[in-house]
Amino acid sequence: MVHGIAKRVVHLLLSPWRGKVTGVEHIPQDGNFIIAANHDSYLDHFIISTLFLRILDKPIHFLAKKELFDTRLKKKFHEWADAIPIDRQSGGKEGLQRAEQALRQGKIIAIHPEGTRSLTGKLQQGKTGIARLALATGVPVLPVGIVGSFEVLPKGKTFPRAGKIELHIGNPILFQGQEGMQNNKKAIRDATTHIMKAIAKLTGEEYNHD
Repeated sequence: MVHGIAKRVVHLLLSPWRGKVTGVEHIPQDGNFIIAANHDSYLDHFIISTLFLRILDKPIHFLAKKELFDTRLKKKFHEWADAIPIDRQSGGKEGLQRAEQALRQGKIIAIHPEGTRSLTGKLQQGKTGIARLALATGVPVLPVGIVGSFEVLPKGKTFPRAGKIELHIGNPILFQGQEGMQNNKKAIRDATTHIMKAIAKLTGEEYNHD
């Protein structure tokens, strides 16, 4: 309960930068799913998690780079934020295993498929981890486009600027008939491209990576 109240306080603190939200009707009300969003700012985690907590009253478990857990304070904070550490240097295998286990337990996972914040505000090439999870578990992927967070708090800046951050939520993506194909290179690359193009459409961008 205290956990939920704290996140609602964070939601209020973010209100000066909160812009319009579209596509709420696409959020599955029953069952779990994987949130896939572009990543332009450190604020993205908070904007997404507080919105979904208010709508579903369920925690969102983000995959976060293990460097964010490298001090006791950071570790406590990211554990509070329901984050799952992932070691990008080793390919993230252990983190993906933990995320898969969480999905099989019915939890909601959130991933930034680009793997890191954009330095330009433009969509980067997607990593295949999200496709591996979707194909391994059969859980739908909910694409989310974040617009404006780069202008408010880009990487390298400490304090947010004035501006509004919009969230655009798309239709859930189901990879029917492809369950168990998480080790098929073509299947996971095609699924990754499908997800990234859905995000690009929501942000008004083109996705030109294969």
